[in-house]
Amino acid sequence: MATALALVVGGTLLGLPAPAYAADDWTIPASATIRIDGHGYGHGHGMSQHGAQGAALQGLSHQDIAAFYYPGTTFGTAKGRVSVLVSADTTSDVVVVARKGLRVRALGDGTVTDVSAARPAATQWKLVPGAGGRTRLLFRAGGWKVLSTISGDAELFVPGAPTTLVLPGGREVGYRGALRAVSGDTVNVLPLDKYLRGVVPLEMPVSWEPEALAAQAVAARTYAANGRAHPIAAHYQLCDTTSCQVYGGASAEQPSSTAAVKASKREVLLYDGEPAFTQFSSSNGGWSSAGSAPYLVAKQDPYDGWSGNPHTSWQTTVSDGTIEKAFPAIGNLTRIQFTKRTGNGQWGGRVVKVKLTGSAGTKTISGEDLRFGLGLRSEWVNLTVS
Repeated sequence: MATALALVVGGTLLGLPAPAYAADDWTIPASATIRIDGHGYGHGHGMSQHGAQGAALQGLSHQDIAAFYYPGTTFGTAKGRVSVLVSADTTSDVVVVARKGLRVRALGDGTVTDVSAARPAATQWKLVPGAGGRTRLLFRAGGWKVLSTISGDAELFVPGAPTTLVLPGGREVGYRGALRAVSGDTVNVLPLDKYLRGVVPLEMPVSWEPEALAAQAVAARTYAANGRAHPIAAHYQLCDTTSCQVYGGASAEQPSSTAAVKASKREVLLYDGEPAFTQFSSSNGGWSSAGSAPYLVAKQDPYDGWSGNPHTSWQTTVSDGTIEKAFPAIGNLTRIQFTKRTGNGQWGGRVVKVKLTGSAGTKTISGEDLRFGLGLRSEWVNLTVS
């Protein structure tokens, strides 16, 4: 990896006002090789996860870390339940492993039945939504058999313990709370802090500092609380992928991340009395980027560049053909121009607008389009053409 670039760790160049960068215009010869130098990994809004670790290594508490990355917010509390789409369950039914204490709840009238007592020889149980808004409850004992038909939607759960969901292909994953069959989807409904136990270990390395993990718990809890107020669909509030935040259920839980959730119990960040939109990304490269809320600010980050962060500065190489394949409307690429940057940090900051010129015409794209089109870690980049 090239080290000739100004280092983010020291931050001297990154803190200077960014002049117009005259070199943001490259002529592309035939069969060109394009070296891309970059900073950061992700959109850079809000908390840098690597920065949180760097700050924790310097002795900052999780409250200090959260306050640095979300300036203008205040601490509050949140509790209650969340509903999360289980995206890996692509069938309309819900199949779980039989176990003692397994119950079914009819969502229409709230009736709860202990199904494990009704059919102790069953190995699996299944909810199958059907016509007329009715749900069939089946058990497996040799083959599938219908135990009852429920009016409306239903859910399966084990009080105080995870329920094991059987996914297509046979993979089994444990989930706390209830597993609900509704509108053709499997939805996990559970208490907010129990949900966090399955998020934090998938969003941050569990070997990191306890205060970094606790800061991640606060950011993730607040993000989920904000999502409850802006649900994705009528029958669930959050998803379990990077489009929201990654969630793996009880099967993903780890002792260190669970301790971080408990250490920050119910803590959220508020803005104007409501849970903030606490975006976070892996690394901001030394400068956070402005987001859609007043507390998602562009500011220099002295913590992101600790020695264990591989994303502060990085380098990759592409050919002109790679760019032509990603943006075929331009034809044979002849020129790249970065026509707008954010103005923060080395090279003038993150790329906002890009103009690509080729034999078939010109195309103007965003810096994010360039990032995703070429599979780059971020849009804070500079080019060297040979």
